[in-house]
Amino acid sequence: MAGLSIRRYELGDGSAVWDLHERALRDVSAYDEEHAHLDADLRDVESEYLDARGEFLVGEVERSEASDRERGGTTREHGERGGEKSDDGIVAMGALQLSSAVDHHESDPDAAVVQWMRIDPDHQRRGHGSQVLRVLEARMVDLGFERLVLDTTPRQAAAVALYESFVYAEERPPDRQRHGTKAQQSPQH
Repeated sequence: MAGLSIRRYELGDGSAVWDLHERALRDVSAYDEEHAHLDADLRDVESEYLDARGEFLVGEVERSEASDRERGGTTREHGERGGEKSDDGIVAMGALQLSSAVDHHESDPDAAVVQWMRIDPDHQRRGHGSQVLRVLEARMVDLGFERLVLDTTPRQAAAVALYESFVYAEERPPDRQRHGTKAQQSPQH
């Protein structure tokens, strides 16, 4: 099984990120073309996340040339980074955004919102979501946040199970179907 390599979003990842977002939501019948405009921040990751005290991570599956030959495939270059990547490319993603930048969350300078946790349907049940969430939790501390908040819907059962396994506490505000939060302590300096 190929491992997941997690890195920061780079210029040139935009199309692959949007494709992953749409594929993952369609897999759970949660993609709605009429509301796709609400996801506009995915079209401007640099300014909405990277330049705004946030983070945006992508995960790629790499495979060795030997395993590639065994499968009869070839490798391809990916984005501006170059290098050999599998045909799978970006199969996971997740982001942190200031709570004040997210319309349906209270503004809290000590909290970041977990956004866009997506795993390609063909790569689920391999621990990729856990890996991305662990890195996001570490980045939360590096960025100076004390806690994370997130939300998901009951139809995204894999996401609910992931967040519950990380001991996120569930809340159900009246205007949201499902919402979770997890308190984290920043290191004492």
